[in-house]
Amino acid sequence: MAEKPEDLNLPNAVISRLAKDALPENVNISKEARTAIGKAASVFVLYATSCANNFTQKQNRKTLTAPDVFEALEEMEFEHFIKPLKESLALFRKEQKGKKEAAAESKRKKSDIASEPEPESKRQKIESEDKEKSKEIKTGEAHEDTENEEKP
Repeated sequence: MAEKPEDLNLPNAVISRLAKDALPENVNISKEARTAIGKAASVFVLYATSCANNFTQKQNRKTLTAPDVFEALEEMEFEHFIKPLKESLALFRKEQKGKKEAAAESKRKKSDIASEPEPESKRQKIESEDKEKSKEIKTGEAHEDTENEEKP
């Protein structure tokens, strides 16, 4: 539980951003108005959560679910919020599903790449070239080539 009443407030930055998004660009919001909106939003969230929790307790559950919140909004006589919230929830779930699928696809591609034989790395190429040069030096071929290159 919260130790102080201020602990229950929503973040001021979030409140400011939401309020600015809801109003026309040329409208300013005073500090007092932001504080009042923040407190009202906090009280609303706490009340909705409490009502939704009552539905979970009636059904002997410990997890609060979206249908509990929708029932709470209906009980609180905020039925007009239910349809847009359900639409937002459906959109959120769709986005989350897309993100999970993209992450799974990325993970699958990484495992496919890891299972493929790796092309010869630069280091391996350099090492093989060095081995060839050392063989040439031992046979004397490289020495003759370098003598010819030095003379103009």
